[in-house]
Amino acid sequence: MYQQMIFVNLATNDLETSKKFFTELGYSINPQFTTDDCASVVISETIVAMLLTRQRYQDFTNKEIADSTKTSEVLLCLSAESRAKVDELVDKALAAGGAPAGEPQDHGFMYGRSFQDPDGHTWEVVWMDPSAVQS
Repeated sequence: MYQQMIFVNLATNDLETSKKFFTELGYSINPQFTTDDCASVVISETIVAMLLTRQRYQDFTNKEIADSTKTSEVLLCLSAESRAKVDELVDKALAAGGAPAGEPQDHGFMYGRSFQDPDGHTWEVVWMDPSAVQS
């Protein structure tokens, strides 16, 4: 059965620093789609972050590339299987050189924290109680 995927393309100022950061979070780099100017970070079977040098990113757009340390171009949100897994991933990100991005959000049935990667992109990590989701 076909599973739709998402490839999130992010501009990076330092490709090697970004690769190191994401591998320290436990993600792998797919060498088949990694070159001197981009890296394919496998987050899950259906989520891939493509880290592109600013020069390579510019090949895909006629627009000015946002300075993600000063402006917000996107908020990326990953689900987690538990509250503990939210904390685990965000704590890894902070230990690997990421920065906090806002206060934790605890709504009882939903819990989330966020961090900024070395390029200033904001990543949210959220757990939601499955019983709170209506089918």
